[in-house]
Amino acid sequence: MMIPYDKRDGKIWYNSELVNWSDVKVHVLSHGLHYASCVFEGERVYDGEIFKLEEHTSRFFHSAKRMGFEIPYSEDQINNASKNIISVQKIENGYVRPVAWRGSEMMAISAQHTKIHVAIATWEWGSYFDPKLKIEGIKLNISKWKRPAPDTIPWDTKASGLYMICTLSKHEAERDGYTDSLMLDHEGNVAEATGANIFFKDKEEVLHTPVPDSFLDGITRRTVIDIAKSKNIKVVERKISPEELKNFSGCFLTGTAAEVTPVSKIANYSFKVCNTIIGLSDSYQLIVRKKKAA
Repeated sequence: MMIPYDKRDGKIWYNSELVNWSDVKVHVLSHGLHYASCVFEGERVYDGEIFKLEEHTSRFFHSAKRMGFEIPYSEDQINNASKNIISVQKIENGYVRPVAWRGSEMMAISAQHTKIHVAIATWEWGSYFDPKLKIEGIKLNISKWKRPAPDTIPWDTKASGLYMICTLSKHEAERDGYTDSLMLDHEGNVAEATGANIFFKDKEEVLHTPVPDSFLDGITRRTVIDIAKSKNIKVVERKISPEELKNFSGCFLTGTAAEVTPVSKIANYSFKVCNTIIGLSDSYQLIVRKKKAA
């Protein structure tokens, strides 16, 4: 049974101090809790090192700026704090969650004079999806919720409010027997899964992936595109309509948590877990663990 996150042991980096896990408190009238003035990152630890830490930290700061507040530390300080907390917690393979939010000094829409709090927690963690499902390929439904238009939200951030419809979509998918949910964009084109980018493979071994113009251009997404190009696999970034799904033979998700996860079905469309996808997944593991191919 999984230990609840508020019942765990160790330390959390909280406003530049190492605080006992159980002693980290957030007031119930914090602006970030009520009005979603909160940004975060999700990072993976492999063999004692945080993969692409600097890129994650840069995005963390970008998200805060887009949300109208400034993180009261430098990027170097956050990088060093992240490395320190995984060392203190003795994390070899796990997850890191930096988070920043507006405090409780003001409780209204306007919150110009709130303190910005920052915390970094880390814990041992294996696979986001069931390892067996990752081999067989996971199943997705198609969500009724759509990614909003880019002029209505700070779409290129990891801001907590953007994940409300992701939770609604994933809960609905799980209730119907699916693992995750495919979300369309405001124009009705394929966007992403609830917490991962999506790729398709056609019969010519070409990869197709949606243009990230209303959803996050994931760090893992960019890494996998680079891997594919190094293997001379063509990658096309374009608008993809749901009607095109019948034309693809393979599908997979990418994300810090999902890594490279094959998809076997989206609604009534079926896909094969092919050698191309397995090869990309294997290559990704070699990179994150800094191992050399035999």
